[in-house]
Amino acid sequence: MTDQAAAPVAPPRSTARATLRAFLENRLAVAGLVLIVLFVLFCFFGPLVYHTEQIATNLSGANQPPGAGHPLGTDDVGYDELGRLMVGGRSSLEIGVAAAVLATVFGTFWGAIAGHVGGFVDAVMMRIVDTLLAIPTLFLLLILAAIFTPTLGLLIVVVSFGAWLSPARLVRGETLSLRTREYVQAVRMMGGGGKRVVLRHIMPNAIGTIVVNATFQVADAILLVAALSYLGLGIAPPHADWGNMLSNGTEFVQNGYWWMILPPGIAIMLVVVAFNLLGDALRDALEVRLRRR
Repeated sequence: MTDQAAAPVAPPRSTARATLRAFLENRLAVAGLVLIVLFVLFCFFGPLVYHTEQIATNLSGANQPPGAGHPLGTDDVGYDELGRLMVGGRSSLEIGVAAAVLATVFGTFWGAIAGHVGGFVDAVMMRIVDTLLAIPTLFLLLILAAIFTPTLGLLIVVVSFGAWLSPARLVRGETLSLRTREYVQAVRMMGGGGKRVVLRHIMPNAIGTIVVNATFQVADAILLVAALSYLGLGIAPPHADWGNMLSNGTEFVQNGYWWMILPPGIAIMLVVVAFNLLGDALRDALEVRLRRR
């Protein structure tokens, strides 16, 4: 036996560790992740520290500029803007994340089944996707939001209804590529069923595409909710989200009440940018070819 043969084989580097290392080397990705964590703490734990009244109005204290007692001032009915920003951010993040998860899960299964089965089933399923994609998303959401009374749960369903189309197309394309791989063909030759092929081999190998798309779906969902709320089809008061805060603030732009416009606008921009940075970094970290490069 030669020395080369006798030498111990070094264990392969953990894929998860390599992915984490590639992610942490991206400073913009870390900044985006930190920003998301800060917003989660601000929106979900901030109200536990900074107590404000967000149900009963206080017209005598309306439209106050930032100062003692109200760091970001008050709005037109006397709600504290800082406390409103926390409560509104909680709703925006809950809708964005829940809608993205729902859309990604449903779209992933739809695309994986269509790509794996192929033939007539694939043609019918993807024509449904193409038909819905031909309808402008915002127009479709406006119709649904106008028919039903907007609530937190309904907005999650409405936003995810228009968001699942993109992951369905992406996963279907990945499935068409993966189903011709040798390991998939080997599973079929050994008698593996379609369910096993999809759940155990195709979807895990498309996880990079799925996760990256999910982060972008969160950003898109937050923007869609903000757009619906800006148009008056968001959560009804006294509940709030960043979109209806921004919509309400624009009514007083001529009065110079900047504290009713800038905070929610900046919050929306920062969260969307943070999720986009996170998505870009995850794409690079999970892409094997880029990691090996």
